[in-house]
Amino acid sequence: MAVDPDWEWEFIDGSYVKAHQHSTGGAGQEGQAIGKSRAGNTTKIHLVVDGYGLPVKFGITGGEVNVCSVVADLIARLSRAKVIVADKGL
Repeated sequence: MAVDPDWEWEFIDGSYVKAHQHSTGGAGQEGQAIGKSRAGNTTKIHLVVDGYGLPVKFGITGGEVNVCSVVADLIARLSRAKVIVADKGL
């Protein structure tokens, strides 16, 4: 994460990561942020970067979770941001 981010412009987007077919069903009780989608087992990374492209905040969910579901939480964690840019009609 960026140590001293540029808070003038923040950008939010999400990206899928395909999980291995044997990645689910581990022995722990903790959530694994792995979901089922058309591509199989996937995880989604919701990332906020500053104007220089450096990561500022992130969230990880199952691949079936839409970015609209987590964007309110990400924006709440950006109290010092002056401008927030996102796609998909957020």
